[in-house]
Amino acid sequence: MIRNIVLVHGGFVDGSGWQAVYDLLVADGFRVSVVQNPTLSLAGDVAATHQVLDALDGPAVLVGHSYGGVVISEAGSHPNVAALAYIAAFAPDKGESVNTIIADPPPGAPVPPILPPVNGFLFLDRDKFAASFAGDLPADQAAFMADSQVPWGVDALGGTVTEPAWRAKPSWYLVATDDRMIPPPAQHSMAQRAGSTVAETPGSHSVYLSQPAAVAELIRQAAA
Repeated sequence: MIRNIVLVHGGFVDGSGWQAVYDLLVADGFRVSVVQNPTLSLAGDVAATHQVLDALDGPAVLVGHSYGGVVISEAGSHPNVAALAYIAAFAPDKGESVNTIIADPPPGAPVPPILPPVNGFLFLDRDKFAASFAGDLPADQAAFMADSQVPWGVDALGGTVTEPAWRAKPSWYLVATDDRMIPPPAQHSMAQRAGSTVAETPGSHSVYLSQPAAVAELIRQAAA
């Protein structure tokens, strides 16, 4: 049983969203660390993740939500990473980035309401944030998330993975079946390519907030 868990958030949000998952895992006796990605560039976020991994006393499950999946795919080659867990996340292959994965959405797939970049940063349209990112959260919570967005650097979206850690390490993947940011068929496809053990749960892209028990359960399986 792996005792260390490292949680990596995605774009537009920060690490505090992991609190409910954190509480469940800590109650189970895990040692949980939360990475605060600057989300300015993939290299910067990998460095922030490595800083946390360097401080650990043993192997860890490295967990990524959304864009955090890109971070863990690149950072997961760290020697302290024993397993990977993707939560409605991008799982890019060598040479891929968020940009390349979302460049050609299938017909009829929901398109994330990302506004044109301003000074190198991206935001989601506030009025469309709830429907796209947080469809199963209370309206006031979704509104707070929309109004507290973390600017997402275009360099983070363009950051390409050099050698995906899932090629060498076991991975688990939780598909959120009501996701309107990363379409569920795309999640299944990336999970299959990575050879991940797959679970599904009803949930929006904010599944780590709306279904923390399902997320914690997948992480427990990876830790076992």
